[in-house]
Amino acid sequence: MGSAKPKAVPKDIKDNVSAKAKQFVEMDLRSAYVRPPPKRPRWNYIVDIFTKWRGIYFYFVARYACPGPNAISPFFETGFARLEWLRNGHFNLAYMRHTGEWWQVRTDITLAEALEAIRAEPIFQP
Repeated sequence: MGSAKPKAVPKDIKDNVSAKAKQFVEMDLRSAYVRPPPKRPRWNYIVDIFTKWRGIYFYFVARYACPGPNAISPFFETGFARLEWLRNGHFNLAYMRHTGEWWQVRTDITLAEALEAIRAEPIFQP
């Protein structure tokens, strides 16, 4: 029998992860992926990157502008990396597949290891 998943992340853990991730997003991800709008935009482009908690999951999310005249909405958001908090203070790391499913590829890693994987490995990037 495997161990049961935790039901809630303690507030101090949430605050610590959120603070470190915010710095990571500002220093690494936004500078790499958020650009000024193109002069003649034809395709969707990233306008922001942010994070959010939902239960035991911590998501890295990209917000895209949709400039085309036939766009259903002027913006949409999609997650590109997800941390799953484990009881031992480590995380599982997943990326969003083209099928719309999260695919877990790293297990039981530290927050520092997860952030480095997101920084270095294209599958975890927007």
